[in-house]
Amino acid sequence: MSESNEYDSCFDNPRLVIKKVLAKPQSEGNGAVVRRSIGRHELRNLDPFLILDEFSVSAPAGFPDHPHRGFETVTYMLEGAFTHQDFAGHKGTINTGDVQWMTAGRGIIHSEMPAGEGSQKGLQLWINLSSKDKMIEPRYQELLDEDIPRAENNGVKVKIIAGEAMGVQSPVYTRTPTMYLDFTLQPTSYHHQAIPESWNAFVYIIEGEGVFGITNSGPVSAHHCLVLGPGEGLSVWNKSSKPLRFVLLGGQPLNEPVVQHGPFVMNSQDEIDQTFEDYQYCKNGFENARYWRSGY
Repeated sequence: MSESNEYDSCFDNPRLVIKKVLAKPQSEGNGAVVRRSIGRHELRNLDPFLILDEFSVSAPAGFPDHPHRGFETVTYMLEGAFTHQDFAGHKGTINTGDVQWMTAGRGIIHSEMPAGEGSQKGLQLWINLSSKDKMIEPRYQELLDEDIPRAENNGVKVKIIAGEAMGVQSPVYTRTPTMYLDFTLQPTSYHHQAIPESWNAFVYIIEGEGVFGITNSGPVSAHHCLVLGPGEGLSVWNKSSKPLRFVLLGGQPLNEPVVQHGPFVMNSQDEIDQTFEDYQYCKNGFENARYWRSGY
């Protein structure tokens, strides 16, 4: 890497923004409103990522009983709390700053409902699983806010949900290799974050506005998803008078066919047809569906 100052990228080959998508509100679940960026027709997927939703939900709206197969969901609470329960007997509540990393694998039916008064806000990311992992047993990793590693330097704070930043490593195991970093940059601060060169990566801006990639590009505001091109890493500057908060995500592409039908993501239409049969007849991972209801 070459020497840099606050106005330059420190990368010989910096990642630039190659696509910008505004996440517009849409209805999802039962009365819930989400801002979908990945998963919209403008950005169908970004291997290995399938969907990114910024949700804002007030009771009684929510996401009642629904199935998944073939991928992982990562739910990150920005404000408020959500209660989760599934047909295997798992139940819990994640609060502001907490993360639930759920590997649906061969099959989960669960509900996700707001646990408090007012609007509950967060991000939900869907990460694809490789063909060899799609039918594994479901598992969970739940991270409390206070247990997520953090680092800070020169007006830049980062929560390391997955991957590494500022020399600090997350303990989360990512079956599909993934980085998930939550940055807050104070006014006039900047940061250079390395990203594995073979990975796809994107930014989602939660609040404020920032300059991404090269210092003379225009600022981008909240609710935008920025797809990054190839390179060594991302440079970002906060030239505004208010804090900038965004998540940076990167993942190793699977380079496999993606056949998605609602909450099921497999590699072929035959596998999707089989999944519907398994779900309908409560077999091959959906056995508990025959008798379970969440109560919502």
